[in-house]
Amino acid sequence: MMRYQELSYWLSSVDGSLTPRPALPGDADADVVIVGAGYTGLWTAYYLAAADPTLRITVLEKEIAGYGASGRNGGWCSALFPTSLPALARRHGPDRALAMQRAMQETVREVGRVVAAEGIDCDWQPGGTVVLARTEVQLGRARAAVAEAREYGLDAEDLVLLDAAEATARCAADGVRGGTYTPHCAAVHPARLVRGLARAVERRGVRIFERTPVTAVRAGAAVTPAGVVRAPVVVRATEGFTPTLPGQRRAVAPVYSLMVATESLPAETWARIGLAERETFSDYRHVIIYGQRTADGRLAFGGRGAPYHFGSRVSPGYDREPQVFAALRRVLGELFPVLGPDVPVSHTWGGPLGVARDWSASVGLDRTTGLAWAGGYVGDGVGTSNLAGRTLADLIRGVPSDLTALPWVNHRSPKWEPEPLRWLAVNAGLKVMFSADDAELRSGRPSRRAAAFSRLLGH
Repeated sequence: MMRYQELSYWLSSVDGSLTPRPALPGDADADVVIVGAGYTGLWTAYYLAAADPTLRITVLEKEIAGYGASGRNGGWCSALFPTSLPALARRHGPDRALAMQRAMQETVREVGRVVAAEGIDCDWQPGGTVVLARTEVQLGRARAAVAEAREYGLDAEDLVLLDAAEATARCAADGVRGGTYTPHCAAVHPARLVRGLARAVERRGVRIFERTPVTAVRAGAAVTPAGVVRAPVVVRATEGFTPTLPGQRRAVAPVYSLMVATESLPAETWARIGLAERETFSDYRHVIIYGQRTADGRLAFGGRGAPYHFGSRVSPGYDREPQVFAALRRVLGELFPVLGPDVPVSHTWGGPLGVARDWSASVGLDRTTGLAWAGGYVGDGVGTSNLAGRTLADLIRGVPSDLTALPWVNHRSPKWEPEPLRWLAVNAGLKVMFSADDAELRSGRPSRRAAAFSRLLGH
């Protein structure tokens, strides 16, 4: 039996047992069958059951609820959406772009509401996000981010520019020159959230079958080795594991993100680091880093950097890349020298996230087949999955709403290129961003190669 508590610090510190629920016993019928018991699948089940308690809803999960990204992420419930406001405005107009952003902001508050209403103990702390600028180039990006926000109708209540003193007061990393702050984010213990959500949907009558791998999704059915679950609506909520389903190999690229967590740090160390309101934090480099101060006083810190694996392969062996863990420790030590040259790491882990070819998350329902989907969150899924679940609940029930009118609804991303082009493109892009960060540190000038690559992605 897999030791699920070893998959992440978060899963090692949940309340209660990780013993799997019973598997599907055989063929079954439902009104809605959902493939995947992560945030997307469980939020969809939650809002469907709340809106119509008579619905027969079944959730099928290969391992346990929260096995995937929902139990391994950075714990940011944010209003971040992977497609930029300018890109959304080019495709759909500025008003719909702003509506998408406002919906994401409201989503953070909605998750907090459900956490309180359902009594989910997940260390919820709406402390916002500080993004640091530690070079003049990064400070230029911070200014540009605020200017862009103003252009699309967001004000100082949404995003504010910080000077060096203001940014350092929130997060006292080394060499801070400024940054930005948004209140639209909460730090959360992600595994406690997903495990609590699973219990909440069961209280509403939803059936969850674990250790039940789905081998095929088709109109009217989800197929497993134990039997077929027949339903008029089948929801694919598999994110980074989507390429393991037949016919979905090129739907998203499973890109790995890895994390480390320190031991609990003493109060005097936190007095020098800051994050007094448990702000989540990042900076304006190209290769994404992200962190939070956990409720038990650890620094949980992650970033990209692991390679994409040929053929969109997903394997537990890819969750651990010693070179990436070493790089994360080095960056953490550079950010916070108070941690010393050998950062005291207690846990290391990782897992795949889903990246669509156009970097656009989407949610939708094909009414001719009854097949529904949501995903492609590019690592921003803690909040976005809640919006997806609420939207799918409206789409499945046939209820027009402000949510079903959002621009990501029924968006169809193009497929990724066949191999070896996919492998070459994803890993080449990663190298471009790493080299751009290095070049900017040396020259003090923005990288043209990184800007060109960003335009290629549609940002």
